[in-house]
Amino acid sequence: MVTEITPPGDTARTLLRGTPVVPGVAYAPALLVHTEVSPDAVAAFDPSRYADAEEALEAYDAAVEGVADGFARKAAGVSGDAAQVLTASAGLARDKGLRGAVRKQLRSGEDLLAAVHAGVDQFVTVFTGMGGLMAERVTDLLDIERRIVARLVGAPEPGVGTPEEPCVLVAEDLAPSDTAGLDPELVRALVTERGGPTSHTAIIARQLSIPCVVGTPGAMTLAAGTPLLVDGAAGTIETDPAADDAEARVAADAEQRAALATWTGPGRTRDGVPIKILANVADGESARTAGGGPVQGVGLFRTELSFLNRKDEPSVAEQAGIYGQVLEPFGEDRYVVVRTLDAGSDKPVAFATLEGEENPALGVRGLRLSFGNPGLLDRQLDAIAQAAADTGTETWVMAPMVATVAEAEEFATRVHDRGLKAGVMVEVPSAALLAHRMLEVVDFMSIGTNDLTQYTMAADRMATDLAHLTDPWQPAVLQLIAITAEAGRQAHKPVGVCGEAAADPQLASVLVGMGITSLSMAAAAVRPVGAQLSRVTFEACEEAAEAALSASDPVAGRDAVRALLG
Repeated sequence: MVTEITPPGDTARTLLRGTPVVPGVAYAPALLVHTEVSPDAVAAFDPSRYADAEEALEAYDAAVEGVADGFARKAAGVSGDAAQVLTASAGLARDKGLRGAVRKQLRSGEDLLAAVHAGVDQFVTVFTGMGGLMAERVTDLLDIERRIVARLVGAPEPGVGTPEEPCVLVAEDLAPSDTAGLDPELVRALVTERGGPTSHTAIIARQLSIPCVVGTPGAMTLAAGTPLLVDGAAGTIETDPAADDAEARVAADAEQRAALATWTGPGRTRDGVPIKILANVADGESARTAGGGPVQGVGLFRTELSFLNRKDEPSVAEQAGIYGQVLEPFGEDRYVVVRTLDAGSDKPVAFATLEGEENPALGVRGLRLSFGNPGLLDRQLDAIAQAAADTGTETWVMAPMVATVAEAEEFATRVHDRGLKAGVMVEVPSAALLAHRMLEVVDFMSIGTNDLTQYTMAADRMATDLAHLTDPWQPAVLQLIAITAEAGRQAHKPVGVCGEAAADPQLASVLVGMGITSLSMAAAAVRPVGAQLSRVTFEACEEAAEAALSASDPVAGRDAVRALLG
């Protein structure tokens, strides 16, 4: 949304509004990013340099290896979500299906650049048609195509360079390879025209703590160098603001953030109601980093991210060693919630995922993989139990994509047989609606707001025009969360949130007011969320929850809660 604002005694200024992702206020000139390969280099490319299709395919293979190695090098220099996203991009670049599509085009007589474009376009069409999480990979595919083409024509790979001075980075969209290496000292904020609150850009921006607004119509019409005031909490971008006012708002925000950084836990409201603040982790390194912070454990260990590049299933002993690295830093008085393989859709694991599904986002993923391959789940549970015994860490286990009470009960039986606490994720709306019955057979529930939002609103997370629907502040999504939290209260069992919604300090207060007992998030969000809760009473959280649930839309909900909580 674009509007004109005219403060008294001032000229009209443009106010753009998008979907807020990472809170924070930033003021800097716009740096517009266009991630295209040099047109001159493409025009000068001579496809006749290759004697035949096989020689052209060899050139393609060499370019792919260069691109994939570049992703791998970047992944080695970062950690957490950024590393996992880049590793997944390296695997996508090397995808055998994509290579087969390019080879087919070459053998049909297409020149190399046309073959690459046709092969990628085939997969873009398939992924877009699948919708959901798979559609989110379209940005990654197009980025891979540009990088391959650049190597073939002898041009530098496109992407975000290193800014020479502080800026607000403005782009149509950003690939993971662009976002992961950003320097928060120079890139003061991110603004994109496309993408939603759970896109890769949003996820990495949270990890880097860069104020971010996505799904912003009109962003690319801004002139380069235009001074921008970005409010990542309100989702607004103001052009040419009064410099004194903008700098004062940035200074106030910096002062507030500095105060948040001093929070040391444990999680509780101002009047002493306890709330467990937990971390989301992907591997041993991210677990050790999180373990050094003021968290009471891990609320989401994404086990599938350890196996994205594995062709064969690791043995029980090898899996136990991997899980043990995550459990070990929390072995004294904290606990770790391990999610069993959430393979499938946008996280294909070669030894687990089914091939050729028409719609993987609504297909055989998560717990559903065990229906036809029960040994896969049993071996993972054996490994988790072994890691728990080896480290002495209290370990809870939860299954993703649970839709029925029968599924929850069968999973809980397997986990209880191994002496561990059993839970399920609430990602499918049916799980929220049946929460009271599921809590009769499991020990806890954890709400994955990313998928719950997408499935509730029937909205593709990558559809920019639908970004307002994939917002976790949607009243319908909050209603399902409230239903689940109330079921937990009645059953006297914990119900947590481990989706991206938990990382929003204002929304965290709303969730607590609904009765959520734990919040799990990226390590960078822990202190801001913990500090926010320490400043408000539980009664204020309940009032905020009522206001958000009563709102007509996410914008109204945010505004009402900000008015209540400040």
